[in-house]
Amino acid sequence: MPSLPDELSFAAVTSENWADFEALFEGPGGPKHCWCMVWRRSSEEAKNQDPSFRKSLIAARIAKKEPIGILAYADGKAVAWCSVAPRAAHRPTMAKIRKGDAGGAVWSLACFFVRRPFRGRGLMRRLIVEAGRYAKREGATVLEAYPVERDAPSYRFGGFTDVFDEAGFTRVDEAGLRRKVYRLAL
Repeated sequence: MPSLPDELSFAAVTSENWADFEALFEGPGGPKHCWCMVWRRSSEEAKNQDPSFRKSLIAARIAKKEPIGILAYADGKAVAWCSVAPRAAHRPTMAKIRKGDAGGAVWSLACFFVRRPFRGRGLMRRLIVEAGRYAKREGATVLEAYPVERDAPSYRFGGFTDVFDEAGFTRVDEAGLRRKVYRLAL
C-alpha cells in the first residue's frame, strides 16, 4: 500500500488536466459509470444512461470552463476527486434552497472518489479543506455538502457526517431518507 506523501497538490479540473481526470475515472474502481453527472444532468440529459454520453456531458462542461471539481495529486498522479461547483450547476433536488441563498454564492460539495490505495489516510478531509479554498476563491460564501451516516447503505460517495462535523460544518437539514445537509460559511 503506497504511503500518502507529505506533499499533496490540488488542482481544479480544466481542459489542461482533462487527461488526469479521465485516467482517474477510468482507472481501477473509478466512477466511469456516472462521470459525476448524476446530480448535474438536466431531465433531458438523464434520459440517456450510457456512460460514454455522461463522459461527453462532463467534458463539454469542462470545455466551457464551468467549475466541476478538484483533483488531488500524489507524486504527479491524480489519486482523488472532489465534486465542488456552484449549487446552480446541480439538480434542484440536491437540497432545498434557503432564504438568503443568492446566485453562485452557495457551492455544492456533492461527491468524492479516492483510489483504494489512498483510502483511510485522511485524504477526504484534505479534499474538503481544498474544496472550500477553491470555492471561496471562485466567490462562494457557503459550502454545502450532503453526507450520510457511516452505516447508510447508499449515497456513501457524498462522505460521512462525522467527517463534516470534524471539519466545522453545521447540519442544517435532511435531503431524502439518508442524506443530511451540512453547511460551512466561507
